[in-house]
Amino acid sequence: MHFQHSSDIWRDFPELVPGALYAEGITPEVSPAARVAAHAERAAARLAGVSEGELPEIRAWRRAFTRMGLKPTQYRCASEALLRRFRKEGSLPSLHPLIDLCNAVSIAYAVPVAVFDVSRITSHVEVGYATGDETYLTFGGDTEHPPAGEVVFADAAGRAHARRWTNRQSGHSAVRDTTASVLIVAEALHDTAAEDVESLLTTLAGDLDALWPVAPKQAILTAAAPRFAFPGG
Repeated sequence: MHFQHSSDIWRDFPELVPGALYAEGITPEVSPAARVAAHAERAAARLAGVSEGELPEIRAWRRAFTRMGLKPTQYRCASEALLRRFRKEGSLPSLHPLIDLCNAVSIAYAVPVAVFDVSRITSHVEVGYATGDETYLTFGGDTEHPPAGEVVFADAAGRAHARRWTNRQSGHSAVRDTTASVLIVAEALHDTAAEDVESLLTTLAGDLDALWPVAPKQAILTAAAPRFAFPGG
């Protein structure tokens, strides 16, 4: 199996820095509370005196959403949506230890982090422009068809696992208590994205290995080396 971005995405967003991580051996019987709290503390410090929309990581995603024809205050990237909720409520809801950890890392770095259950993916995941034929399963169980040109995470079966470039993840491949193997993707577009995404992956890999433990495989992708290979689910 593999993960990659289409050549069209690299052409249109040459500033993109994606990081990918694969881990297996995930179970729901751990407590990430201490690590989540540490990441939340970092996020709170960054938000002291500023809104999430002023952070360079978020400003870069807002520019990208505008280029995609989306209103950046109507459709927010995943990290902005989490930061907005965190700023208003002081915490994030607990869903699953892995999701709680990834959400905390996301707000600490202000970088979107998407998590997919590998067993629910067919062959590969590619970030690219939808053809209009893909199917997307909502968390409510409804099936949608992203319009042609929307940026989606799609597999070989034509299933969209995320819409609007990490804005909405599919219920089909979301992490659940039975999830054992995961693909985690972090993407950034701001000026220091290269070092920040590398730091994010290193931090997340250390957290994962300490909590389960697992032996994460990770990589920073580029237009010249865009593919991340990982075992099947």
